[in-house]
Amino acid sequence: MAVPAALFALALVAAGCGSDPTQEEEAAASAPSPSSTVVVPESVEVSEQGTELGFGETATVVHEPTQNRGSVLELTVTAARKARLSDLSGYALDDRARASTPYYVEVSVANVGEDDLGRVPVPLWAVDGDDRLIQASGFTAGFEPCPSGPLPEPFGPGDSIETCLVYLLPDGGELAAVSYRPAQEFAPIVWEGEVAGPPARERRKRRRG
Repeated sequence: MAVPAALFALALVAAGCGSDPTQEEEAAASAPSPSSTVVVPESVEVSEQGTELGFGETATVVHEPTQNRGSVLELTVTAARKARLSDLSGYALDDRARASTPYYVEVSVANVGEDDLGRVPVPLWAVDGDDRLIQASGFTAGFEPCPSGPLPEPFGPGDSIETCLVYLLPDGGELAAVSYRPAQEFAPIVWEGEVAGPPARERRKRRRG
């Protein structure tokens, strides 16, 4: 896969609410990279850089979101579907967000390392047809169709979660893959698969007068 041309993160802010400062600080931390300081249990085998996977397959990665804080995660992209922008009608969207295409990506994360990663954003990025990386959008309040939040606190050894991430692809882009790429020099691990369309709209029954 080519080097992404740019990195996009479109903010979603509920009307009258601010963004989540904890999640913003984690996401804005220095670029994470695989680190020899993270202990990999003897029973765990880390996936090779450049691994290509299908939806439902698992990658095991060393993830170090900040200096001196890291663990080993099992990441599985289980499904993806195109959504409707109308799902976000309760949120204040800027012009760029209104021109985007939303996608929901279902993932599972398990901590198989030795450190806690509570409140760390799930380290997966959407990739569009132009090889651009798109960061998942976060919510300050619950978003029932797809929560799209950080890992719970705590998220220590042995913990796991099944969650959903929202990606807003700029300029009406289409989802091509989901990627784990902690640093520019890291050959990304990617998941590809069939992306479902949005659910059919329910038709309202006409009342007979």
